[in-house]
Amino acid sequence: MDISSILQGGYQHPLSRSWQAQRTLTKSMLMYPIFITDEPDAHVEIPSLPGQARWGVNKLEEFLGPLVKKGLRSVILFGVPLHCEKDDRGSPADDPNGPVILAVRKIRSLFPDLYIACDVCLCEYTSHGHCGVFRPDGSIDTTPSAARIAEVALAYARAGAHCVAPSDMMDGRIKAIKRALIDNGYGNRCTLMSYSAKFASALYGPFRDAAGSAPAFGDRKCYQLPPTAKGLARRAIKRDVAEGADIIMVKPALPYLDVIQDAKQLAEDHPLACYQVSGEYAMVVAGARAGVYDLKTMAFETVESMIRAGCTLILTYFTPQFLDWLDE
Repeated sequence: MDISSILQGGYQHPLSRSWQAQRTLTKSMLMYPIFITDEPDAHVEIPSLPGQARWGVNKLEEFLGPLVKKGLRSVILFGVPLHCEKDDRGSPADDPNGPVILAVRKIRSLFPDLYIACDVCLCEYTSHGHCGVFRPDGSIDTTPSAARIAEVALAYARAGAHCVAPSDMMDGRIKAIKRALIDNGYGNRCTLMSYSAKFASALYGPFRDAAGSAPAFGDRKCYQLPPTAKGLARRAIKRDVAEGADIIMVKPALPYLDVIQDAKQLAEDHPLACYQVSGEYAMVVAGARAGVYDLKTMAFETVESMIRAGCTLILTYFTPQFLDWLDE
């Protein structure tokens, strides 16, 4: 079956079906990013990301249980391996005993109705901290990078993830993942959410503290998009739609509302996500603590601007607060 024929992967779950429609902010539009470490009993606060922590698999029930009762509908998992042997191809990324796969299985057993997305990248698992595979001359080797990302995505789908979300920004990885999902029977069982327009932003600092994913050398500007490159972002969005993405994402969110609007036009028949990234969240919290504004008011103002620009799914660290605020 041809890649362009597969649409069911985008609406194979009751929650992902709801993302096909535009609406005002509701609990089903919120996806909570959480950090899973390979220390099973861990609960480690992240100083640069106020109110957030790294969690061990054994702590997920007490952590997520109250949020599920309040109406949490979806999470996205980021692995934080602290005790694995990293290498140049990120071999621990799809280790069946690694934090992400163990967490997927645990959450599926504890909370069967909770929608689970998995971030798919190599940077947390490579010895060099970059998101792809290198050639001997130090440049990114695109084809094996996309192939490796596809292997990891397939492993997460097999573990039970409802959605795989590649954030690596390697050329061709959406087509490679979609092909792997289809060929292995997951084309209509696992949603493919693409970080299509992911910019090389200064707003990722707290996340890199949380995930331990800072590059060992250089930076990621050769594969993440330049902040001024609106045309390149449009091309990336159109490419990922053509390669089989079920959901399109823009990251970061608030500085790129114009790109979100463009994405809504370019992928008008797709759900549109944005990631209110760690630096955005930390800035809003810092401003509120400094008395510049009310935290709740500013949190709503920022997220509602993203919805107004066209988003139907918001990845935000404010999710626990919104679960309370939306009940008030």
